[in-house]
Amino acid sequence: MNCDASPDSPILKLNRTIALVGLMGVGKSTVGRRLAARLNLPFADGDHEIESAAGMSVSEIFATRGEADFRAGEARVMKRLLEGPPIVLATGGGAMMNDETRAMMKEHAVTVWMRADLHVIAERVARRDTRPLLRGRDTIKVLSELSEKRYPVYGEADVTVDVGGGSHGVALEAMLTELRKYALEQGVR
Repeated sequence: MNCDASPDSPILKLNRTIALVGLMGVGKSTVGRRLAARLNLPFADGDHEIESAAGMSVSEIFATRGEADFRAGEARVMKRLLEGPPIVLATGGGAMMNDETRAMMKEHAVTVWMRADLHVIAERVARRDTRPLLRGRDTIKVLSELSEKRYPVYGEADVTVDVGGGSHGVALEAMLTELRKYALEQGVR
């Protein structure tokens, strides 16, 4: 990773993928696109890549093939993306839970945990009915259960950014600040 000497510098150049992790609805795709544009890197949305590879939506995969098949496909897609050239990668909320995928992230990427209050996330995911894990269930209860299981794993990320209830622009600037700090802490100039 290369970055200018100052953590306030506007430019951050990376030679590794930036993998955004976190619960559904934290803004990985939206903020990821903006981050990629700022860093002049390609952007990939893990769920869209899975849908493209499977020829069906995530919801259809869950409904016809089940979660286990979805997770196997997700691991294959993550492997392909992580072994490729540097990109900004918005991962699915469960991608980092796969041991092999997590190991590949550690080897090939700088991981950024986008963390937000569960009530903020619940408000965001309520806007669309496209989340198979939430269908017909109490959103806060599901998010609480997921956070219990996933937060210890997300906590292994290289960088944590609290994205809260602010705008995506605020989240982007916070992410850039933390990535610059990380680069400097790692002794990368």
